[in-house]
Amino acid sequence: MPLVNVMVNARAYTIACDDGEEEHLKTLAGHVDEKVKELLGTVGQVGDQRLLLMAALLIADENHELVSRLETQTREAGELAHLHADANERLSKSEAIAADALESATKKLEDIAAGLAHA
Repeated sequence: MPLVNVMVNARAYTIACDDGEEEHLKTLAGHVDEKVKELLGTVGQVGDQRLLLMAALLIADENHELVSRLETQTREAGELAHLHADANERLSKSEAIAADALESATKKLEDIAAGLAHA
């Protein structure tokens, strides 16, 4: 299991990760460091633990918002798929009715043409 050195709030941390996850872990640590820097600008240096907790809460809030949006979009997509299926069913029924009407009109025209041919 590889060890990765990351920097958060100008402090080095060594963290283990799965093979191939090193760059991803560095990216995540960079995101946490950005949040900590944002907090430093608003609340100042209040201690590593408190800054990391606050950063974690901000990231959790962002995640919660994104999950909520995804759930809403998934629900809306399901509703749209249902509406699409209903529209396709109505279209199929309308096409069948139109085909029946066309067949009936064709039959009537053939009967008229046959009647005129015998006249």
